[in-house]
Formats: sequence, C-alpha cells, structure tokens
Amino acid sequence: MTAADVDEFARLEPQRLEPLKALQAFRRLIRNKEDTAQVFEIMRALSGSSLGKGYNRMLDTLEGGRQAFLRDELAHRLDDPEWLARFGPGTVGAAYRQFRESRGFTAEGLADEARKVAPLADAPHPVIWYSRRIRDVHDVWHVLTGYETDALGEACVVAFSYAQTDNLGFAFIGWGAAREINRENRSIPARRAVLQAYRNGRAARWLPGLDYEALFARQLDEARAWLNIRPASAYHAVPVEARQALKLRA
Repeated sequence: MTAADVDEFARLEPQRLEPLKALQAFRRLIRNKEDTAQVFEIMRALSGSSLGKGYNRMLDTLEGGRQAFLRDELAHRLDDPEWLARFGPGTVGAAYRQFRESRGFTAEGLADEARKVAPLADAPHPVIWYSRRIRDVHDVWHVLTGYETDALGEACVVAFSYAQTDNLGFAFIGWGAAREINRENRSIPARRAVLQAYRNGRAARWLPGLDYEALFARQLDEARAWLNIRPASAYHAVPVEARQALKLRA
C-alpha cells in the first residue's frame, strides 16, 4: 500500500466537512447534469462519518449483518443479464430491468464515474464496500420510489437517500437542485416534492441492509407496501412535460 493509499483510507475516519468543495462541484454539475463524477465529489466532501455509521448499522441487524458477511458486489449482479432474466413480470427485478434497458444505464457505468474521484473505490475494505452498495442501489431506489431520472426526480431520490443514509452530500444535492429548478421554472413545487421525498425516506424501512435478490423477486407493489414506501404524490403532480423540459443550467 502506497502513501497515497494510506491517505485515501484515512478518509474513512470521521472527516471535516468541506462545503466549499461541495459547492464548486455542484456548480459544475448544474452546468452539465450528465457530469455524474461531480455527484461523487460532493459526496466525498460531505460524507463525514455517515459511511462508517451506516456500515455499523448493518451489523446491528440480522439481515444487514448477513449481507455484510457475504459482501456481495451488487454491481456485478445488476449488470448480469442472466441474473436479471430470472425475475418475472410485475416484480421489482423486472421493473429494474426495464428501467435500465430503456435508459441504457449500467451499474458499472456509475462505478466508473465514482472511480474518477475515488481511486480506491474498489478497495477490499468493509466501509468502502458499504459505500459501493449505496452507490449501486441508486437506480434500484428510483424504481422503488417511483422517481424518474429527470432533474426533479433525481433531486427527490437523493433527498430520499439522505433520509436513509444521513449523508449530507445527498441533502446538499437535493436541496440545491430544488433551488435551481425553481430558478428555471417557478411553477414547479420542487421544494415541496423534495421535502416529501425526504419524509418518505424517513418513514420507509431501512433499505441499505436488505437482501436485494429476495427483494427483486417480490411484486413491485407488494415490495413498496412491505418497505412502507409512500407514494411520490408531489412529484407526480408535476406534468411530465414540465419535468422533461427542465435543463437545470446555471
């Protein structure tokens, strides 16, 4: 392990928050919504002790502890077409399969963006493994919550993620995006939708520690009820055309 590696691992300890770095990365992100690496830059700047606390929370639950022991890499499963083909119509797995195929998304593509700002994103360390897990379930949480991948939907799913993980990076992105959306189109109740997403995340069961293979086999409506994921009514009240027209430019 090199000196640079040691410095990178040191980041796993409770860190001083770096809001200026987060703000600079956010400005780059709103200029180019597709520059996903900036999301991970923000997360690095504002994660603090949330990753270590999240991993420890996994260990405090029976299923979360089992998942931590198995340490499966979700990205490998989510990019395996044979694995995804197992899940029948109406299931979470089928909905996820349709979600990614319609958008051309891959879990490995998201991982590549993370590697641009975190060279040790693939390191064999339990807390880094947990951070990969949070990264890899992002699109699964889109499916579970019903938020699409337009600017408002992304703002809402990260607000939901903040409630689930206590990572301030998610809060910063969600609230900042809501502000930018209102600058672009004042008629869209972005703050209301983001606040509802946060509250929905607080009300839901804790998702990071789940057995995702078992979850994918459940019917989507049944899974949402079991996880107590409430409807995204404020988001869906915004016309699709208005959401899709958002450019989120500074």
